[in-house]
Amino acid sequence: MSERSTPPIGELLDSLYRVDSGRILATLIRLLGDFDLAEEAMHEAFAAALSLWPSSGVPDNPRPWLISTARFKAIDTLRRRAGFDASQDELVRYLEARWSSAEKSKEEPSSSLRVRWRIVRA
Repeated sequence: MSERSTPPIGELLDSLYRVDSGRILATLIRLLGDFDLAEEAMHEAFAAALSLWPSSGVPDNPRPWLISTARFKAIDTLRRRAGFDASQDELVRYLEARWSSAEKSKEEPSSSLRVRWRIVRA
C-alpha cells in the first residue's frame, strides 16, 4: 500500500466514486446477480475505505480493493439474511406448536402469544 498524502482521502474517494463507481457497480452486479445488494455493498466498501485508508494508506489498486471489499460485504449481508430467515422459521414453528398445544387443551392462547403470532405472520 502506498502512502499518498496528496490528494486527501476524501477527495480521492470522491474522484474514484465519480469516475469508477459505474464500473464497480457493473462488476458487482455481474458477480452477485442482484442490483440492490451490489449497490448497497459498493456504498459500504466506499465507507470502509473512508475509515480504513487514512490509517492504513491507499492501496496501489483502489478499484479492485473496493470491488473485493464490496463482495465480502455482500457475502456478510447474505449470511446475516440467511441466519435471520432461519431464526424466523424456527420462531414460526415454535409459535405454531404453542398455538396447537393451546388449542388441544382447549385453552385460550395468551394475548402475548397472539401478538407474537401476528408479528411473525405479518
